[in-house]
Amino acid sequence: MPLIIQEELPAFEVLKQYAFIIGKKRAIHQDIRPLEILIFNLMPVKIDTENQILSLLANSPLQINITFLYTASYIGTNTPKSHLDKFYVNFKDIKGRNFDGAIVTGAPVENLCFTEVKYWNEFCEIMDYLKKHSTSTIYLCWGAMASLYYFYNINKISLKEKMFGVFEHIIINDDLILSGLSEVITIPHSRHSGIDEKEVEKSLDLKILLKGNISGITMIRDDRDFFILGHPEYDKNTLYTEYKRDIEKGMNIKKPYNYFNKNNEPILSWRSHSSLLFINWLNFSVYQDTPFVL
Repeated sequence: MPLIIQEELPAFEVLKQYAFIIGKKRAIHQDIRPLEILIFNLMPVKIDTENQILSLLANSPLQINITFLYTASYIGTNTPKSHLDKFYVNFKDIKGRNFDGAIVTGAPVENLCFTEVKYWNEFCEIMDYLKKHSTSTIYLCWGAMASLYYFYNINKISLKEKMFGVFEHIIINDDLILSGLSEVITIPHSRHSGIDEKEVEKSLDLKILLKGNISGITMIRDDRDFFILGHPEYDKNTLYTEYKRDIEKGMNIKKPYNYFNKNNEPILSWRSHSSLLFINWLNFSVYQDTPFVL
């Protein structure tokens, strides 16, 4: 929960640059309610992704109400239909609702042109809706690439080999969402595509936040939304599960970079970074900025 101090206190101006604080004048007028967060889950094994994202959001002391969304134009077979019927809604069910924040996941459709994806039109309609009805949205991996293409015409580029493993990043520009994070930040990546970084650097509307020597530009923001090309939500064994799956398919795949120890055991090196990243997003980009009286 935020620290409440007087606006006139000298520490107020200092702390507001990096800490979760609000002034007493604002605090006494707050009507506390749960935050409404939408999770647009495009991953095939939806239950695993639910567990990963919810475990990060649960680290915040804020009350959060979750709505799960999936596409009506394409229904995968890796998640039981009974689960979707019970816990998920379609776009038609949320029209007219406002959300304090939203998270859009990645999807295993990187080898397709965006317009060839079966649910592309529905995806675009939902992105347009979130621009008006979500205070801030985090787009992950393919979701980030797709939204950058749709909103800013940033092209996707096929990589010579899969960006697969845990990579180090440095902060390029300060931002409240990065408050308290180490100077070197680890994030898992699992993707066959990247983005045209020259187009990102030319854009006056985009601000580069994180970049890695190997992984390249990994985190970007505009005036309200965040685009993360990696998978900060991944748990300890996700990369191992993907690696084992690809090996069993007979694919020529290298071991995940910087992931196994000398005994070939996965090392969870990014959890604290990911946890703070999502908490900062909730605190600074959602809780303090939401304009909605729901």
